[in-house]
Amino acid sequence: RPEFTDTLAIKQGRHPILERMARQQPVSNNSYISEGSNFVIITGPNMSGKSTYLKQVALCQIMAQIGSFVPAEYASFRIADQIFTRIGVDDDFETNSSTFMLEMKEISYIVHNVSDRSLTIIDELGRGTSAEEGIGICHSVCEFLLGLKVFTLFATHFLELCHLESLYPNVENQHMEVQHTRSRDSGAEQVVHTYLLSRGCSEERHYGLRAAEMTSLPLSIIQEAKSVASKVSQQLLAKHPTDPETQRQRAVYHLANRLLQTARNSRLDPESLRMYLKGLKKQHEAELQAAGPARPTDSGS
Repeated sequence: RPEFTDTLAIKQGRHPILERMARQQPVSNNSYISEGSNFVIITGPNMSGKSTYLKQVALCQIMAQIGSFVPAEYASFRIADQIFTRIGVDDDFETNSSTFMLEMKEISYIVHNVSDRSLTIIDELGRGTSAEEGIGICHSVCEFLLGLKVFTLFATHFLELCHLESLYPNVENQHMEVQHTRSRDSGAEQVVHTYLLSRGCSEERHYGLRAAEMTSLPLSIIQEAKSVASKVSQQLLAKHPTDPETQRQRAVYHLANRLLQTARNSRLDPESLRMYLKGLKKQHEAELQAAGPARPTDSGS
């Protein structure tokens, strides 16, 4: 049975009922959202499991708030006043709305009604218009939700949004992993979906073309599409790595939020609390070491 705190944490494990129902063992993915890391951007190829993961988190939140058990080894939820979703894409003939107009109506409703106690699930916003406009709309919506500190899961194919992590310390990039294999007979490269959620931005490029290869499109069309996509990619802005000073500030921000959450919600005895704080210290030192040396100030010699 789940607990209720200021975070959304789901630790999944093997579930015997699900294993009997499924032909293969389900893939478990943990979730963690807190005040210090409240905005998660999820990237990954088509059919890699992004939408399923989003729906899973929303369903677990509903199950917890109605008093149901949650299919997880451990679960802790913040009580949400509302759950907002923007999932799915289709035209609405009754209101004479195109796919993009329907997206804008749904996101407009979210923007006007969301609060800092809401859970927001957004799946691929802005794909009904051009890439430039889609990225612009997604970026501005993300910044609006970041300003309210809404608990948000945002799945997107626009990898440019991953740069938000370098601008906001409470943004975290995650992606669905894939593995590359090569056929012994034809030598063709294939993509195997692992359905595992990992830290960082997806390194897969042009995975829409890989999905197209799985259809009956002629090979000449696929090759021409790859050539055009490669030329367009060369004209886009290069990825800007996060500088060491920003990484150090992010590490300090995360430590402060973890200490604040501990002061608010900790029920540990003194000895366990001491061990937990020592672990936080080691984790903070590791993050500082990974960031590299601090830049000297102007007054330094």
